Amino acid sequence: MTIKKAIFPVAGLGTRFLPATKANPKEMLPIVDKPLIQYAVEEAVNAGIDQLIFVTSYSKRSIEDHFDSNFELECTLEKKGKHDLLAMVKNILPAHVSCVYVRQKEPLGLGHAVLCAKRLINNEPCAVLLADDLIDGHVKSCLQQMMDVYQQTKSSVIAVQEIPRHDSDKYGVVAVDHLQDRVGRLHGVVEKPKSADAPSNLAIVGRYILTPDIFNLLEQTKPGSGGEIQLTDAIAALLKKERVDACLFQGKRYDCGSKIGYLEATMSYALKHQDLAEDFKKLLLSYTQ
Repeated sequence: MTIKKAIFPVAGLGTRFLPATKANPKEMLPIVDKPLIQYAVEEAVNAGIDQLIFVTSYSKRSIEDHFDSNFELECTLEKKGKHDLLAMVKNILPAHVSCVYVRQKEPLGLGHAVLCAKRLINNEPCAVLLADDLIDGHVKSCLQQMMDVYQQTKSSVIAVQEIPRHDSDKYGVVAVDHLQDRVGRLHGVVEKPKSADAPSNLAIVGRYILTPDIFNLLEQTKPGSGGEIQLTDAIAALLKKERVDACLFQGKRYDCGSKIGYLEATMSYALKHQDLAEDFKKLLLSYTQ
């Protein structure tokens, strides 16, 4: 079955970026000239997704507005002859792509956010993308690499990256078969283990392809730390029933949920921006002299 739907859990409070996120969603923070959520959406659309499901909260209306038409802005740009900018704002989403918004009424964790989209998935496999993880796939996007794996296995696929073992307590860490062509079958998932207890140096990042069985398991998953329903707990239950693969994607991940990761991403994307790269490089050099 072709994957056409993607879930974007965007209901988080963004407390690590306060006060910037007091009135503005963290997913709308810009990396140069595009908000974080747009990078994730573009990755999904370019991988063949045409139905976008945003799991939001009451404070995230600007995400909906961003992907909607802005008649007043478009008229102003047209009258002023700014056709390049007009095309940019009118084509944020291709015409064939649709958006649906569903509210997560309480902050009960990533697993609960994904579960909120159950009725919209209609017993189909789907993708889940976390906008906090900005991933530059270089040649192929991370999600496209995962789609390629899914087309071969028809099983759930979890994106992973190599991490230093002393950072194990920051991630969900997987136990996996020997990787062949950067893909291996999962045997277990441990949420934020101590380095001595980590089953490998492969950590889950914010890209998932999940079969529909995940939703029944999420309904059965009990709240864990902080009263939250953990997606990794449901994945651990899923792999006892069916195959789940880890995909060691090729590319660079920026953890834009942290300030330093966000700054690194901004710098990296500015250095390859067609209009800014040279001037920005000179600016950086001026601070190192």
